[in-house]
Amino acid sequence: MVDTPHPTPPVPDPVTTSRAAGPAPSPRDRARPPQVEALGIDPGRPLVIVDVDEVLGHFMEGFGAFLETRGLEFRVERFALFQNIYRPGEEAHLAIEEGRRHYDDFFRYGSGEMRVAQGAAEALRRLAEKAGVVILTNAPGQGRLARARWLGRNGLDYPLLLNTGPKGPLAAALAEQVKGPAAFIDDLLPNLDSVADTAPKVARFQHVADERLRPLAPAAPDRHTRIDDWDALRIAIADSIS
Repeated sequence: MVDTPHPTPPVPDPVTTSRAAGPAPSPRDRARPPQVEALGIDPGRPLVIVDVDEVLGHFMEGFGAFLETRGLEFRVERFALFQNIYRPGEEAHLAIEEGRRHYDDFFRYGSGEMRVAQGAAEALRRLAEKAGVVILTNAPGQGRLARARWLGRNGLDYPLLLNTGPKGPLAAALAEQVKGPAAFIDDLLPNLDSVADTAPKVARFQHVADERLRPLAPAAPDRHTRIDDWDALRIAIADSIS
C-alpha cells in the first residue's frame, strides 16, 4: 500500500501461498524465486502480476473502519498511511510506531473485512482465460492466511506471493519464466519504478481503487500507464499481453 511498513532489504523475501493456503515455506525455500509451474502457472502463456491493496481491494477504507473500532480516526489528508491516523480531536497524527502496531493488528484481525474494488474480480477472471495470474503483495507475514482467505472468498483465488521491499526483482524473476509477455499492476510508484528498472519489457499499470486517494497519489504517466477503472484497465492489460 502506501507507506512501506518494513525496512527494505537488498534481496526480496517471497513467501508463497498456493490456492490452498498451507504452511509457510522454510527460509531456504524463500531464498529462491518461486517457480511459476509450482504455482500452477503455464509458462507458455502470458503473465499478469497484480497487487492487492488499493488495486484489488479498498485497503484504506478497511483499515479506517478497523481503526474506528479502536477509537481512532483515519483522515485521508495525504497519500500516506501512518501519518493519517489520529486520535479524535487532535491535530498531530499518531506516533508512527503506534500506527505500525495497529497496521500489524489489522492484518491479524481485520483485513478479512476489506471491500473488493469494483470490477476487479471479473477483470481478472477474463484475463485468466488467456494468461496466468499471480497476486504479489507486501502484506506482513502474519496476514498471510487471512489475505489468502479474503482472496478466495471474493473470487480472486489465484496464487499469492508475499514480498518484502521493492517488487521489481521478484516480478522480473516471474516474468523471465514465461514465454509470453507480462504485465504488472500496482498503486505505488516505487514498485512500478522498481519493475521498470529490473524488467523493462514488462507492461506497467498504476491503479488506485479509493477515489479519495486518486488525486493524492503520485503518478508518472510518461513511465507507467495510469488507469483507475478496472473495465478500462482490463482492456489495456489484455492489449499489452496479446
